[in-house]
Amino acid sequence: MRTRREHDLLGDKDIPANVYWGVHTARAVENFPITGVTIGQYPDLVAALATIKQAAALANKSLGALDAVRADAIVKACADIRGGALIDQFVVDVIQGGAGTSSNMNANEVIANRALELMGKEKGDYKTLHPNEHVNLCQSTNDVYPTAIKLALIRQIASLCDAMEILRAAFGAKAVEFDNLVKIGRTQLQDAVPMTLGQEFRTYEIMLGEDIERLREASTLLHEINLGATAIGTGINAVPGYTNAVRAHLAALTGLPLKTAHDLVEATQDAGAFVQLSGVLKRVAVKLSKICNDLRLLSSGPRGGLGEIELPPVQAGSSIMPGKVNPVIPEVVNQVAFAVIGQDVTVSFAAEAGQLQLNAFEPIIAHSLFRSLTQMRQACLVLADKCVVGIRANETRLREIVENSLALVTALNPKIGYARATEVALAAHREHKTVRQVVTEMGLMSSSELDAILNPEELAKGRQKM
Repeated sequence: MRTRREHDLLGDKDIPANVYWGVHTARAVENFPITGVTIGQYPDLVAALATIKQAAALANKSLGALDAVRADAIVKACADIRGGALIDQFVVDVIQGGAGTSSNMNANEVIANRALELMGKEKGDYKTLHPNEHVNLCQSTNDVYPTAIKLALIRQIASLCDAMEILRAAFGAKAVEFDNLVKIGRTQLQDAVPMTLGQEFRTYEIMLGEDIERLREASTLLHEINLGATAIGTGINAVPGYTNAVRAHLAALTGLPLKTAHDLVEATQDAGAFVQLSGVLKRVAVKLSKICNDLRLLSSGPRGGLGEIELPPVQAGSSIMPGKVNPVIPEVVNQVAFAVIGQDVTVSFAAEAGQLQLNAFEPIIAHSLFRSLTQMRQACLVLADKCVVGIRANETRLREIVENSLALVTALNPKIGYARATEVALAAHREHKTVRQVVTEMGLMSSSELDAILNPEELAKGRQKM
């Protein structure tokens, strides 16, 4: 294998001649064989790093800190990477020591060597164009890396919101379809009062809509960046005017309303926006898992459970019990929710563990958030496509439960009082009769009165006047 020799503070190292990464990346690959997940497996993060480097080159060129030849080559190399080129060259493990330095170095080296190639030079000709001297000019890992994470998260939040909108619409369509199907509502798994299946499904639609708004609110916090802070927020080694110039170029390239943090020292050490987002993702996960618990419970049976709805069968449920079908789609979404909740704990610990002017644990924060967003997006799409759109109502079962429910006695309170209504409920339960039968036998109300009061459709509408 042909190699080229590169040098760093530890000495010389042979690098495969054909690769675009260099000695710093090679050290990181050796040092951090942790997850097997490379930053290249997060294309949004790679694209964000390239976009920042592109904005920096444009800013440095406009300020006279970088000559046009080098700047233009860097800009073109970054454009190639943003378009998806060389993604396989981003090889460092997503979890790494050094607060993201290895990710930044990996990006610097790939961009530098691609730029050299565009200039007609050999890879590794760093006298012509250097990864740190030119690609990383006026920058530090400590402002590039967190800004890149934020840009990537903004894109992934938008993608998750799109998936949640699809799921929300699926529940909304079912709510309309089931609007006239009366059922018994339940509190604490005990019969409560009548409602419609449509009302039940509409709550899921509304819950998802609320969480989409919370995610968008969390996304706005990520638009505040510390680019220009360099090492700790003082802007050391950045040329005058760089902070405003690089933000303006980055905003133009991304189309995002980015703003520079008011205090860059504070912003460089603060992981609060990541904690906020993680908390919202946990909220989404908890509520989505609750919805899936409901779907599993409502579809339990088919003979020994509630059996009020039927989930579409997607695979055989047992290797020993013929004909068994399990609610595997809600089950997999439950498991995604459990993982997101755990990843929120990881983010919380990592954010808390930051010391003084920098949080060294942003790699695990990034990895946790990216996984949560990706898993939740896929879970929402799978739940909508393979479960919700195919749900059917068991109308016969719904009506049977309503007609035999003791919960109808609640509607009698205003007419016969709580104490007498309790007697009716106990008698109906003890004698295995309906509420209507007991009230008639006790002579408490006429048939016409019962028809008016115990009409399930009317009871489902409630009595509240808005």
